[in-house]
Amino acid sequence: MRIAHLSDLHALHLRGVSPFWFLNKRLAGGLNLLLRRGRRHGLPLLEALCDDLQQTAPDHVVVTGDLSNLSLPSELRWVRQVLDRLPLGPQGVTVIPGNHDIYVREAQRARYFERCLGPYALGDEPPADGLATFPFVRVRGELALIGACTARPSPPPLADGQLGRRQLAALRQVLTAHKGRFRLLLLHHPPWRNRWWVLRGLRDRHALARLLAEVGCELVLHGHEHRDEHHELPGPHGPIPVLGVGSGTCTDPHPARRARYAIYTIEARRLVRIQRRVHDPATGRFVDLP
Repeated sequence: MRIAHLSDLHALHLRGVSPFWFLNKRLAGGLNLLLRRGRRHGLPLLEALCDDLQQTAPDHVVVTGDLSNLSLPSELRWVRQVLDRLPLGPQGVTVIPGNHDIYVREAQRARYFERCLGPYALGDEPPADGLATFPFVRVRGELALIGACTARPSPPPLADGQLGRRQLAALRQVLTAHKGRFRLLLLHHPPWRNRWWVLRGLRDRHALARLLAEVGCELVLHGHEHRDEHHELPGPHGPIPVLGVGSGTCTDPHPARRARYAIYTIEARRLVRIQRRVHDPATGRFVDLP
């Protein structure tokens, strides 16, 4: 099975948005967009990425958060329209939220992410109201996709995350129940200590690490850092790979930051290949990273 991993798309779509939407943390985020980030993430790149996915034809696509910039419904609906173009459909595309998708408490209370992304964030046994709850599980043959939510509203300049006791307890049950399958855990925040962990880290990463060391997991995927990452966590039968991927829409001239996604090949419950596709500004296409 070939799994495509996208993250940190940061779609900006402000058409029809009232200024009143910015009377909160979005004001700081909006200023950041005007000064820096807005020029780095282009909507045409997201469309080019989706076109490339149709050419590489993975078996499943996962998106590990930050589909939007400011958790605006207009942004999330626009991303939904782009995802709807993928031939795999909601059953073949799995998304989880990042901190930019639950940027303010209003977005959390109104559940904009769950309502706008709908079936892309539902497990095989969705709740009665049809809105995603975390963690959720999708079984695809020998693969068990487990989507968790580390995103939460936080005041500027924080961009930290947390799973919380309820999700950690549920993850223990889910990971235990699916022993024997290739368990793929999706997070937005990386479960290791990064340089800016005080501002951007996963608060309960130690609790998650203890859980994984006990019950195991075959692969953990994350986003948030806007660059490719390869780490490991201890598992009951050996190290657990923890892989991050750079932004799928970044126009940064530095090659290590340029728009990209990854494709992981899984055979016999093992990760056997990592292929990275990077945007080539000269041709406007995504190409294999040597």
